[in-house]
Amino acid sequence: MAYRESFYRFLMTQRNPGSADDIAQFANNAQHDSSFPKQEEDYEKLSDYLELNAGYLPSMSVFDKAYQLYLNNMN
Repeated sequence: MAYRESFYRFLMTQRNPGSADDIAQFANNAQHDSSFPKQEEDYEKLSDYLELNAGYLPSMSVFDKAYQLYLNNMN
């Protein structure tokens, strides 16, 4: 199986402090989340973490969109 970068590493490529884009905002905020599971690739584990810990995420649909971008980027 080919090496995949973690979701966090992909997400960090989406940062843009001046942007109002919801994925950019998610990335900006995740950068400051010291307990974010930085090595994780699994959707369910990431989703569970975010539902419990990411008060900065306005909606899980933002994560869903970002995760789909991540998958598209990996293929």
